[in-house]
Amino acid sequence: MRERIVNVVIILIVLALGVTGTLYFVNNDSNNSDSLVKKNVTITSNDSINESIDKVYDSVAVVSNYQNGRLTGYGSGFVYKKDNKYGYVLTNNHVVENATEVKLTLSSGEEVDAEVLGTDAYMDIAVLRIDGDKVLQVAEIGDSTEAKIGDTVFTVGTPVSTDYAGTVTKGIISGENREITVTNNGSSYMMEAIQIDASINPGNSGGPLVNINGEVIGINSVKLVESSVEGMGFAIPIEVAMSQIDKLENGEAIARPVIGVSLYDLDSLPLLGYSDLRIDDNVDSGVVVDSVESGSDAEKAGLQRNDVIIELDGTKIKNSAHLKYLLYKHNIGDTVKLTIVRNGNEKELTLELTQQIGDSN
Repeated sequence: MRERIVNVVIILIVLALGVTGTLYFVNNDSNNSDSLVKKNVTITSNDSINESIDKVYDSVAVVSNYQNGRLTGYGSGFVYKKDNKYGYVLTNNHVVENATEVKLTLSSGEEVDAEVLGTDAYMDIAVLRIDGDKVLQVAEIGDSTEAKIGDTVFTVGTPVSTDYAGTVTKGIISGENREITVTNNGSSYMMEAIQIDASINPGNSGGPLVNINGEVIGINSVKLVESSVEGMGFAIPIEVAMSQIDKLENGEAIARPVIGVSLYDLDSLPLLGYSDLRIDDNVDSGVVVDSVESGSDAEKAGLQRNDVIIELDGTKIKNSAHLKYLLYKHNIGDTVKLTIVRNGNEKELTLELTQQIGDSN
């Protein structure tokens, strides 16, 4: 009898423990489920650039090029300065080239007349002037030298057609200090540019390239983009434009040195049938002097026909566009060192830059 009572007690204890354990685990599982539900929250994006856009958006305008009363093209531009009377606008030279009349359409939709103060085909920039009372906003100028590959940037412009005025595209800086070769009126020259992956289309030219702080660090230029390439845009560093802004505002020509030679690129000689020149096998890049103008800086330095210019101040010359690019970094009055190959021998010449484009001998 006693043994039966003990067995019953044991069974009751086991049942009690089982029920208690079940209730504990059910309750604990419920608490864990609540915890999981609470953790399954919606993540919201925190990378909006709307505040940065607001800092520059109303400074941007559509720039329309009229020739003899007919609209021939358009691009973009932005107000970079304002004084007591006028607002000053930066755009690309090719946007206003050959215009007899230029009009700006502001972000408000109002159209205003603009005066072209100065242009520069080499840098592909132009300065316009409008009535200061019409200015809605002045863009803040930044520093492109502080920008790094991978930095977020955006553009504001008018791609494809004026129906899309004020379009914003976003991307990153894909490359710094890119040397881009441009052809203008049959002449090739090289420019230093910022490479971006933000979409740039016809009509974006002249618009601002802006950093994440809403500061302009470049001027977009479709002219630097080949039609066969996608996902690559280029912008002129803002420092390049601002370095000559005073002259452009005053309509002054920007002095650039000319040395007085005609040149062939070394790699083009086989195509030209240039048979009277013997190039040393060790010379793999440079430019060949075809002729030297009488009285020119080149003649004074001792350059001769068939000389191969391989270096300027120690920098290896890639082609004639590259030589021009390096020369244009100098001012009239500067002296440079040319390394040449003549009859298979290297020689160094001192070239003083005394003449500029537009001078006549």
